[in-house]
Amino acid sequence: MRKDSLPRKRELWATRIGLVLAMAGNAIGLGNFLRFPGKAVQNGGGVFLIPYFIALLLLGIPMMWIELSMGRYGGLFLHGTAPGVFNKIKPHPISKYLGVGGLLCPFVVAVYYTYIESWCLGYAIHSLRGTYYDAMSPEQFINVYLGLGEWHTVWGAFFIYLFVLCLNVFILSRGVVRGIEYLAKIALPTLFICAFILMFRILTLGTPDPAHPENSIGAGIAFLWNPHFSELRNAKVWLEATGQIFFTLSIGFGVILTYASYLRERDDIALTGLTSAMTNEFAEVILGSSIVIPAAFVFLGPEQTMRTAESTFSLGFVSMPHILGQISFSQLFGAIWFLLLFFAGITSSVALAQPIMAFLQDELRIPRQRAAVLVGVTILLCGLPVVFLNRLGFIDEIDFWVGTMAIVFFSFLEVVYFVWFLGPDRAWSEINKGAQIRVPRIYYWIIGYVTPVYLLVLMVAFVYQKAPDYIFMQDKTLPVKVTAWAARGMLFGLLVLGILLIRYAWKQHGRRLDLGDGF
Repeated sequence: MRKDSLPRKRELWATRIGLVLAMAGNAIGLGNFLRFPGKAVQNGGGVFLIPYFIALLLLGIPMMWIELSMGRYGGLFLHGTAPGVFNKIKPHPISKYLGVGGLLCPFVVAVYYTYIESWCLGYAIHSLRGTYYDAMSPEQFINVYLGLGEWHTVWGAFFIYLFVLCLNVFILSRGVVRGIEYLAKIALPTLFICAFILMFRILTLGTPDPAHPENSIGAGIAFLWNPHFSELRNAKVWLEATGQIFFTLSIGFGVILTYASYLRERDDIALTGLTSAMTNEFAEVILGSSIVIPAAFVFLGPEQTMRTAESTFSLGFVSMPHILGQISFSQLFGAIWFLLLFFAGITSSVALAQPIMAFLQDELRIPRQRAAVLVGVTILLCGLPVVFLNRLGFIDEIDFWVGTMAIVFFSFLEVVYFVWFLGPDRAWSEINKGAQIRVPRIYYWIIGYVTPVYLLVLMVAFVYQKAPDYIFMQDKTLPVKVTAWAARGMLFGLLVLGILLIRYAWKQHGRRLDLGDGF
């Protein structure tokens, strides 16, 4: 129960619909419309959906409930981030430091996510002006990013990046209700309107070339929904599908935990978590795949679609602009596509920055506007190598270590603290507190045993299959290796900074307790 003796108050979500939209906005991002179609094509289409939905049921939904429960529990004690929540569940000198992943992971992803988000806005402008359709091949398109028209250097991309970063800082400075919740109420409906318009236009394309019936909408849809079961023996399909569930639901980033800390003690999390997850799945599996994959089959054909998807984001970022460029009103539909991506991006980027915002406000007592500026300046400093070294794989390097490895490890820690340290019965009680639906009893056993084992196996598999290639970089050129070590150096520096901030915050806690000021 929230303690009356604690002098400070935190913001709370103003409306239920605002919370659901904000949660969905956090989950619905570029991964729904760019990453999912690429991963589905890379991994056999329909067969990819089988381990994907298994991971959703055994990992995605349970982890959603776990993070929501932990966040609501921590918020009752004025802690909105993993260091405080871990320390509250298991008071131990190391607990708060293990929570650093809940600050580092979302912040690092926010650094490069904001930059990718700025591409979407820049491309939307170019599309409306018609300044790229006839200028380049798809291969040239991906190589120059925003280097088009009068923005003919990387500085053009940088200035748009600055604008988008300032927009993120402005939203964060307005707080949870007037900033994040208000954004979600505008951006999510706009995103869905754009998606439905594009889906309708794509699904009515038919078969432009009757001589090639395989290049049709029906062929693209059949590819996604007709599985070849023999591919289920391929471990890569299972790993990629599970990784996509992590990415799409923002599991293991600490964002859901922070969002849940702004709930009241008996606010429902069971139905809220399920609604947010299903909204995200609808946007990803129904809308995202129904736009990108059928369009690619129509204009590229099955074989070229497979080759293009070898680079995960190429189907959405490279092929889609040129596919849309071949239909009537191409500039309009191109702009709608990139605006859809921009709105998906900005709802996620502000969510990714919110955990460090909450830490600065909750643990260090920094006012909201000042905290937003500090976060923005730090993202900018860390974003400089992202902008200028991206061609050498800077984003790929930090995305692997944080967006793949770290979030799996941090998710495992969350399960350990919530289920094993808090206790299975109390954890189950927390999930069902104020619940507006009856959570099936089988999830008591899934959360307690299946989910942690699933995570442990996934962690071992990731390390065994992927870590050696990334660590030793035997097939990389010298400039790429230097860039990779620069990225690792930045990550290590941020890790040390996070640990030092946590140490300083708890020293401040001790001083306040001595003065009778509480946390």
